[in-house]
Amino acid sequence: MSDQLKQTMENETVINVGFDDTDSPKGMCTTFLAYKIVDLLQKQKIEFLDFPRLVRFNPNIPWKTRGNGAVSMKIKTKNPSKIKNQIKNLVSKYSDTKNGANPGLVFFESDLIPPEFTKFSKLALWQLINRNNAKKFAKKNNLEIHYQGNGQGLIGAIGAIGYDFEDHTLELLSYRKKPKFGKERKISADSVKIMQEKTSPNTFNSFDTKKGRILITPHGPDPVFYGVRGEDVDSLVHATKILKTNEKLDGYMIFKSNQGTGDHLKNELNFENMKPYASGKITGIVSDIPKIVKGGHVFFKIISKNHEFWCAVYKPTGMTTVASNLLKGDKICVGGGVRKASKNFPRIINLEFLDVISLIKNTLLSNPECKKCNKKMKSKGLNQGFQCIRCGLKSSKKITVENSRKIKNQLYLPEISAHRHLSRPLQRIGIINKSTTFDNSLSWFCVYDK
Repeated sequence: MSDQLKQTMENETVINVGFDDTDSPKGMCTTFLAYKIVDLLQKQKIEFLDFPRLVRFNPNIPWKTRGNGAVSMKIKTKNPSKIKNQIKNLVSKYSDTKNGANPGLVFFESDLIPPEFTKFSKLALWQLINRNNAKKFAKKNNLEIHYQGNGQGLIGAIGAIGYDFEDHTLELLSYRKKPKFGKERKISADSVKIMQEKTSPNTFNSFDTKKGRILITPHGPDPVFYGVRGEDVDSLVHATKILKTNEKLDGYMIFKSNQGTGDHLKNELNFENMKPYASGKITGIVSDIPKIVKGGHVFFKIISKNHEFWCAVYKPTGMTTVASNLLKGDKICVGGGVRKASKNFPRIINLEFLDVISLIKNTLLSNPECKKCNKKMKSKGLNQGFQCIRCGLKSSKKITVENSRKIKNQLYLPEISAHRHLSRPLQRIGIINKSTTFDNSLSWFCVYDK
């Protein structure tokens, strides 16, 4: 290796950049900021080492905006100071601080991510993390941080850098031009339906055929026009060519994401860690008869490790029929988010899936049947047995009858329209995607002609 090449390699710095909480319910989007950063950096001699990463954290955080997503990217540069300043300026420009955004920006110079980052990230996936803990983490690990407001964005910024993808999906996010921000999105429903048919199973959750509902367009004033989720770059780019809209879009970017992985529900909940807003799963035995309340929602309790927990299944999930057919003694595994206690209920797990492990036999005592007449016998009175009123045949006691159950030993998921960003759809059950290797020649980023 020549001395000149060695010097060039030594002068290059790997920077992990993480940012979060740049948007508000009234506008902007953290992924759009990422799109603007990549657009700027691509015009310079910057090497991208991976897809931009869109990491969704605990969806039960009450002050989250939309999908609670943070972004990170890994780049290599000869001029780290210049690049950092450019990114800081863009974060400041594209953060909606006037409407409550609390942006956090983190720089970490290293090719390898230490285990403590991954641990922090995993906790952010299912717990409520205090922003002061994020500031302490940054200080302990000598991170370069920048934030506005209360620093809430530092949690996602650190977590997005440290996230360890055991499984991943990709999402192509298409962006609008500025004059269209906040205006109605118009896209052909038929084209979305056709796109799903032609690209499935390499894309998912694009169109709800049962309700005839488009699932790829957000409803807020943010810059995203649509987002297509899938398994590989080619399928996502192909999808954009099928979708039809009259709006002239600005461009798109493909993110590596934990969407559709169900990662937030892998944590085992128990009596000690089932704190308000936590996410996870728990296995137990149904301990009472499910109750259907006003609105069609279903509530029931399960016992797990000698502790009783309330569970709630809401009507929009489409799982209320399943829940209402549970019986005391059924063994199930449920996953969801913990709702804090209210005046009427203690902490409740709001279900995102229900996995029936084993069902008890649904038996009841019935009057015996006359084998000659195929009719049920009548009781002759207390402790006097039973008799057929047609032929007079007698029997001394009732018989046990088993009724068929209306549910099965299987996994039940909400209707597609009720899925969260992180929900693992049925078509991804059993699938682990680790195969997408980053290649800068792939069509992962595109700004359309002006």
